Amino acid sequence: MNVSRKDALPAAERLKISEIFYSLQGEAATAGFPTVFVRLTGCPLRCVYCDTEYAFYGGEWMSFDAILDRVRQFGVSRVCVTGGEPLAQKNCEALLRVLCDAGFAVSLETAGTHDVSVVDERVARVVDIKTPGSGENHRNRAENIAELRRSDLLKFVICDRTDYEWARDQVRSRHLDRVCEVLFSPSFSQQDPAQLAEWILEDRLPVRMQLQLHKQLWGEEKGR
Repeated sequence: MNVSRKDALPAAERLKISEIFYSLQGEAATAGFPTVFVRLTGCPLRCVYCDTEYAFYGGEWMSFDAILDRVRQFGVSRVCVTGGEPLAQKNCEALLRVLCDAGFAVSLETAGTHDVSVVDERVARVVDIKTPGSGENHRNRAENIAELRRSDLLKFVICDRTDYEWARDQVRSRHLDRVCEVLFSPSFSQQDPAQLAEWILEDRLPVRMQLQLHKQLWGEEKGR
């Protein structure tokens, strides 16, 4: 990784990066496409099913130019900015603009506890709504729903039947499928995918079930 020293960088042009890697996008609208992932360090949440705890701490400061150079080395057009919680770093919005200006198709994976209206309109936002099983559903920022566009996605990670029923009721009562595409994803180690599929079919719920492709291929291997 091309890393710059923190004290040598202008404060407005640096971010703390956990890792930059190349893989297949594992979920959301562009699942299966070769993608460069820029994982930012830090997250204020502690979801029980988190699979990126290593990104809570550490990482190295990088300038926007260094990040852009590293992304370009992989030679693909899609970039996903993720975390941790990327919006917890105030310069994330500026990096998203830089990537868009450079011609990349950019997506953002966010827990939805920060204001998503600050994100460049060219970015596809994948916004989590935290279920009770996550342990963090009290952190959901309801105001974000009004900021979403059809090009965005809402995601519920389902841990059990209680989570499913809670998420189902959110979709129905708030007509979330009319806002943007809604994804239901089984928690990798907690919820049987086939059972979740049956629940969705029984309720004729207007959501898209997704499995995390990268975990089907590589398990929970870091940097995938």
